Parts: sequence; C-alpha cells; structure tokens
Amino acid sequence: MQQIKQAAGVGKPSWRKTACGVCVLCAAAAVASPAQTFTTLHSFDGTDGALPSAGLIQATNGKLYGTALEGGAKQKGTVFTITASGALTVLHSFCSQGFCTDGEYPQAALVQATSGEFYGTAYSDQSHGVGTVFKITLSGTLTTIYKFCSQSDCADGENPRGGLVQGADGDFYGTTEYGGANGSFGTVFKITPTGALTTLYSFCSQSNCTDGVEPYAGLIQATDGNFYGTTVGGGANGSNTGTVFKITPSGALTTLYSFCSQSVGQDCTDGAYPYAALVQAIDGNFYGTTFQGGANTACSAQGCGTVFKITPSGTLTTLYSFCSQSGCTDGGNAYAGLIQATDGNFYGTTVGGGANSYGTVFKITRSGALTTLYSFCSHSGCPDGDGPLAALAHATNGNFYGTAAHGGAHGDGTIFSLSVGLGPFVETQPTSTKVGAGVRVLGTNLTGVTSVTFNGTPALFKVVSSSFISTTVPVGATTGNVQVVTPGGTLTSNVPFRVLP
Repeated sequence: MQQIKQAAGVGKPSWRKTACGVCVLCAAAAVASPAQTFTTLHSFDGTDGALPSAGLIQATNGKLYGTALEGGAKQKGTVFTITASGALTVLHSFCSQGFCTDGEYPQAALVQATSGEFYGTAYSDQSHGVGTVFKITLSGTLTTIYKFCSQSDCADGENPRGGLVQGADGDFYGTTEYGGANGSFGTVFKITPTGALTTLYSFCSQSNCTDGVEPYAGLIQATDGNFYGTTVGGGANGSNTGTVFKITPSGALTTLYSFCSQSVGQDCTDGAYPYAALVQAIDGNFYGTTFQGGANTACSAQGCGTVFKITPSGTLTTLYSFCSQSGCTDGGNAYAGLIQATDGNFYGTTVGGGANSYGTVFKITRSGALTTLYSFCSHSGCPDGDGPLAALAHATNGNFYGTAAHGGAHGDGTIFSLSVGLGPFVETQPTSTKVGAGVRVLGTNLTGVTSVTFNGTPALFKVVSSSFISTTVPVGATTGNVQVVTPGGTLTSNVPFRVLP
C-alpha cells in the first residue's frame, strides 16, 4: 500500500517543503489573487475515510459524492456523500466482504450513469489483488461487476487508478495502470453496465513503447466521439516521460504527443509525467497538466510542472511553467487535471508550492495568465488541509468543491469549498445527443421552473426535484446553450449542448 501512496504522490516527499530560489519568470506571469471565500467543510477522522485523493461529483439529488483512499471500517477506503453545507455520510467501507472481494483503496472519482447509479474503480482487492469495477446506488448498495486479472497473465489489465467515463453508447471506458497483452504496461478497456469487459488496447504495442505506458488517469470522450487520455511513461523521445493519445471506441490508438520533445540540456521544457486526465474546452482544444518538466527547476531537478494546451491533431503549447515566482508561491507539481468554469477560465490545484509550500488552488486563462487563489496550510496545524491531489468540481451553485489528501482537524484530509463569485448555472447530462433522446438537467433551486429551451427551442420537461429536471431534446433543436427559466432568473448551461445528427 505504501507503494500505491508514493506512486499517487500522497506521501510527503521533500519537494513539498523545498523553497524556490531565484526562478526564471515565464512569459505568462502569475497575478495577485482576487477576493474569494474558502471554507473547510469536513475533516476526515479515519473512521469516515482518510487520504481523499479523488475529486467530487454532483449528483442528481444535489449532493456531492466521492471516495477516500483509506479509512473506513476496515481502513481500506470509503465511498461517501456530503451536502453543500458539510454533512457527510459514509455509504460504503471497502473490504466489507471476505477477502476484500468488494475491492480496496479507491483512487478515482465516481461517475453517475444514466441509470442513476454510480460506477467506479478500486485499485486492488485481496481475492485477485489487482482491482475491481463496481457500481453503487445513491443509498450505498455496492455491487462488484468486474475483477481484473480474470484472464491469463492479466491480459485484461490490472490496477485501475483512473475513473470511468460513460460513452455516448452507454458503456463505460477506462484505463488500467498495469497488465495487458504486452507485459504489464497498462490497458484501455470498455465495460458494459452489467460487467462485460473488452480490452481495447494494450500499451507498449510499439517498439520501445513509443505508444506510451502506464496510464494513470481516466479518459474523456471528445466532441468527435473519440476518447483522449495520457500516459505517464513511454513515448517517442526515449525519455519515458509520457504521452497524449487518442483512441477510437473500437480501439485504434494514435499517439498525439510525446513529452520531453522540447529540451534545454536535460530539461523537458514542454513538461513531463502527465498524471491527470485532459479536459476539452469550448474552443475544441484539450488542456492538461504535467507533474514535472517546464522552464523552472527550483522545486525539483526534473522541473516543477506545467499547464499545456494541445490541439486535436497534436500541436502542443506550454501555457505556464510552475514555480515562476520566488518561493514557488504560484505552486508546483500539478498532479490533478483542470476544469473549465462558466467564466471560460480553467481552475486546478498543485500538490506543492504556494505561500506555505503545501499546495494551491489556481485559475489560469486560455492564454496562460495564472492567478493563485488559495495556498493551503494557511493556519497553524493545517486545519484547512494540505496536498490537494484531485481536480476541482464546479457545482451548479457556482462554487468549487475539492479534497485535500492531508491536514484537517485530524490529519486525514479535508473537503473544502471555494467561492470566487461565479453565479449559478445548469449542467446537462449528457452534453450531446440526438433529437428525442432524454437529457438530465442538474441545477440549484429548480422548483417552479417555467421553461426549458435548447438554443431557443422549447422542450417538454419535468421538475423531478429542486436539483434535477428530466427533459428530451426537442424537434428543431440546434447546437447551443440550454436555458432554464426559474422564479429567480434564467440559468444557462455551462457548456453548449451539441445536437447530434
């Protein structure tokens, strides 16, 4: 288990308290933080979880759901739900079944399926030792639907570190860090809601592993219908520092970029080791982070990490190199990915750096201007948490929610909220489908809604609860924002809804 923690970055390596010396400033300078409100909602105490290393998701009932890597009744991790005001309930403690057949050590966020249930992954289990895929109801009934290494030599993969994404076809897609047909370099897989798994790709299928090895993060499905992801190793440059790839739903993989393609001496100025998933922005490009590399080495000889943009065809631009400020007050070593908020900017976290050397929350524009919003461990004893490993969640009330792996009142990590003044919005699930298909609309204070439109075309709808509307894509709808008229005003979807042919 200690190896899992170290690989995930949840230990306390020396770079977390390493002070920067004089750093070379990037072209994209960091700027001062605007006014915001940071609130610690919950401090884990071990019984309800510990070391939360995954992000949160907002469910149709308006609550947030997540996982903790450790803690719980058996100290093997938990699934929990928490309200926006901080009331936490443990739904499941892993290893509740003999030989931990229900899995142990969940490291990834959950996904809520169109059926309303959540699906997720556990990194390991004692019966096979190499992880599971599970589903769990809103009330906490967990079912293991697949155990990895069910095939000879673990050709189906082992140790899923990333989460799942539900594709447009209704199946789930994900990655395993190890296993596969070529040794133990990881896989991409598809799994049905009932647990039928298909291995789509085994990494290191090319000579010298130029196609990458060891995907840590999950996938995203882009607007072109293909899936995009990252590996932390392999690549075409012999540096073994990772790749960005595209894979079709049928399993045809294309390596879009190999990191450390740009270098000054031994430095990977374009970044190295992308641990996190990508996000596709409204401009159609992908944005992500690397844990090391970049223009600055004050926090690590291998670099302090970057934020990058990459086009669907593979052209990469480094937007920001961390530790560009003296003392690394702008943060260092981004382990988690980005999210794009309703203001068009990206928001993320670093596990190191900041004013107190325990990590940050930051905002960055599409052109690369970075603002440090919060530095963790701002109080003695770090009651506000330290070492955020996961991406933020942008809830429909306009606030951000996240987890810190350490700190808090008991030292077992925290859940926090951050308000930067963004207003409420609605979120559609999915964000694209055909005319006549069902769509879920998530929001806040939806009671009394009088209208739902798809780019101006009225739709039939039903208000299921104050946080959930069910609707269908109306005839005549075109691609554009969904708008919901409430007694308090009109809410607009966070991203345009695409009407598929």
